[in-house]
Amino acid sequence: MKLLNFVDPQSGSVRPGVVTDMGVVDVVAAGCPQQTMEALIAEPAALHSTVAHIRSNPALHADCIRSEAALRLAPVLTNPGKIICVGLNYRRHAIESNLPIPTTPVLFSKFNNSLAAPDEAIPLPACAEQYDYEVELAVVIGQRARNVPMEQALAHVFGYCTANDLSARDLQMRTSQWLLGKTLDKFLPLGPYLVTADEVGDPQMLSLKCWVNGELRQDSNTADMVFSVAEIVSYISQHFTLEPGDVICTGTPEGVILGMANKVWLRAGDRVTVEVGGLGQLTNVMAGADGA
Repeated sequence: MKLLNFVDPQSGSVRPGVVTDMGVVDVVAAGCPQQTMEALIAEPAALHSTVAHIRSNPALHADCIRSEAALRLAPVLTNPGKIICVGLNYRRHAIESNLPIPTTPVLFSKFNNSLAAPDEAIPLPACAEQYDYEVELAVVIGQRARNVPMEQALAHVFGYCTANDLSARDLQMRTSQWLLGKTLDKFLPLGPYLVTADEVGDPQMLSLKCWVNGELRQDSNTADMVFSVAEIVSYISQHFTLEPGDVICTGTPEGVILGMANKVWLRAGDRVTVEVGGLGQLTNVMAGADGA
């Protein structure tokens, strides 16, 4: 199943939808009791029954079907309980960064202020200069996970989406703590889709690509991860509890500006597109500090 979040033009509220061959099913308009993406993830049974009912009675529910092209999308999650990121989790990215390949996962966090929608302008504030992109596979937890063995970890995953872990490298490297350079406003575009784990299959066989102004910068595969999705979920769950709706950004491959000999950092007007195989493209344009 492929899900998205969109902004209702009448109320301005964010609603979840399901992408089908009929169009996007507005599950709130269809009467689904769970009215946010986070609620659907926590209790997916109502979602499945609502979509099945509409599929079997499409003429009765025509007013619940939206044209995807006409929708203004929101971040595919708007209120995750936790956003956990994994640093240096691709072998060739660690090498290009002149850093050792980690022997345990390197974890840091972002906050909800960093979430951004597809096609949303990303402000580049004056407090930094070295702005960089990072295409990433994001994992969305579907079942509470605590002390989960690696062999059972993927059963706790609801689905996957494309993410861009934007970074201000000068702020990131100012101290040993990376947080400041990672969680500026709108520095985690997320979407356009959340694709359920059953449709994605093996998360270690997905391509990752990033383009800047049409130029391919990153072109890799999740097979290059140091720690697999299953290892990451299991490792985190040994230390703190993962809840439905939590997001894990699993690291970026080689090709970031930080690893280049001639570093031309992102600036206002640059158009960045990231894509994870089968999960859709996510495009954002960089803007000035005032969003222009």
